[in-house]
Amino acid sequence: MKRFWKDVTVADSAILLDGRAMKTPARAPLILPTAALAEAVADEWRAVGDKVDPRAMPLTGFANAAIDKVAPDVASFAAGLAAYGETDLLCYRAENPPELAARQAEIWDPLLDWARTRYDIAVVVTAGIVHRAQPPETLVRLSAAIAARSPFELAALSPVVSIGGSLVVALMLAEAAIAPDAAFDATHLDELWQAELWGEEWMAADARALRRADFVSSGRMLELLRAA
Repeated sequence: MKRFWKDVTVADSAILLDGRAMKTPARAPLILPTAALAEAVADEWRAVGDKVDPRAMPLTGFANAAIDKVAPDVASFAAGLAAYGETDLLCYRAENPPELAARQAEIWDPLLDWARTRYDIAVVVTAGIVHRAQPPETLVRLSAAIAARSPFELAALSPVVSIGGSLVVALMLAEAAIAPDAAFDATHLDELWQAELWGEEWMAADARALRRADFVSSGRMLELLRAA
């Protein structure tokens, strides 16, 4: 789509293009929950050049998803994210080599300790890829924690959970208990370790950079939602 507007303004948390209120792809009013987020979304539209590039407008994408995809059935969307708690990445450790297992323990153990303290839960950690069930009460409490999030928060957390494979890391990001870059590095520890050990070709590095950008955008969205 080519740029067809000149002015971008904000009125009552709605984005106006040349005075006309924007709508989502499903034709719902694009109303943002905080003034800070509304201004940030407006800035994305102000920065558009000749053509719209969706990759350069992540906040708009999150907002559209929150309204069109999450809000109609928040419980089901949250349940889909909660399912990752059953096989959280942080709970599955390498058997070999010992150096990788040690690094996993160094980085991941403090994150699980946070979850244990924050939600008063027990977490089962295992070596290998064979499934180990988590205590039912643990899953109930983690599910409740993600279900308590708003549609806009869930939209922002979705790529963190699906890309990173860790519900715990996503909840930490939601509560500002971890920075986006640290969250990305933790959930990509194995990949980063392999790259450090053996090197990598540019396509893998570029793909990882795009995924990191998704984490950073998610963190910014959550920060703007927390802003007064």
